[in-house]
Amino acid sequence: MNEQQGNPEAMRASAVAGELRILIGKLGRRLREEAHLGDFTWSQLKVLARLEREGPATVTTLAQAEGVRPQSMSATVSVLKAAGLVSGAPDTADGRQTILSLTAACREAIKAGRAAREDWLLRAIRTKLAPGEQEELATGVELLNRLVDS
Repeated sequence: MNEQQGNPEAMRASAVAGELRILIGKLGRRLREEAHLGDFTWSQLKVLARLEREGPATVTTLAQAEGVRPQSMSATVSVLKAAGLVSGAPDTADGRQTILSLTAACREAIKAGRAAREDWLLRAIRTKLAPGEQEELATGVELLNRLVDS
């Protein structure tokens, strides 16, 4: 903090960092609203995202990845199974294990949710920003990508 005192560039960067953190949080919440994810908990949604991103997994693998007990993960997975979003099949290598994967219905719901979020973003960009501002936004996205990749 002492470095920022008397340094206008550092003070401005600090202010932008704070504003950006708040803005990204608001944008994330708005995108989740547009996706119509239903009444699932954050933990349940994280499991679905992990299964989509990393592929089929056991309850134990999911529990380790999420930092929870296997019993807790079993409860989370049970809700997802009951909702028809996750299915289980015996592990061919170890019949005692069940391999969990996303159902076709879940994949379609994920696809529809992404489309809804992108549609909202597209409409918002086209209706709220002038063409020059849209170009500025594109530049800002490039800058944000550089930050994330650093």
